[in-house]
Amino acid sequence: METKFYTMLIYSENFAGILNQITAVFTRRQVNIESLNVCASSTPGVHKYTITCNCTEEMAKMLTKQIEKKIDVLQAHYFTDDELFILEACLIKVSTPLVLENPDVSRIVRLHGGRIVEVNPTYSIVEKKGMTKDILDLFSELNQLGVVLQFVRSGRIAVTKSTEERLDKYLEEMERMRK
Repeated sequence: METKFYTMLIYSENFAGILNQITAVFTRRQVNIESLNVCASSTPGVHKYTITCNCTEEMAKMLTKQIEKKIDVLQAHYFTDDELFILEACLIKVSTPLVLENPDVSRIVRLHGGRIVEVNPTYSIVEKKGMTKDILDLFSELNQLGVVLQFVRSGRIAVTKSTEERLDKYLEEMERMRK
């Protein structure tokens, strides 16, 4: 079976312990989480989890069904990259003395659409937002020059390309059922 890279968008009520329950589903199925981002959603009291992993489509279906069975989970869906708008961010700490010695560093940063956001005598901070590949390409080129002191990148954030918000429809339906 062919594995693919999937992004799962999960919405839950904001209660302690939900993250542990969600990640336990992946652990039980022996699926490694590649990135995880949790934040408040645009709906008050609802949190959004963006989780990425490599698995088969059958496994992605199974994971989302298992996650949706959790009491405080409202919805869980899986997507491929072409169904989403995606963004990541990174910070790269580079050696200022080495940057000053090598003009290629600032050229590479500009070429990759990065920004230098802090400069002091010891280190400089490069910021880059974009797709995972673009961020890793910038890091790789700077690392090859031997100027990188630290590197960190965020988990993926994503919104669907769909014109309708599934969570809003779900919450409207739940409200109608209560009446």
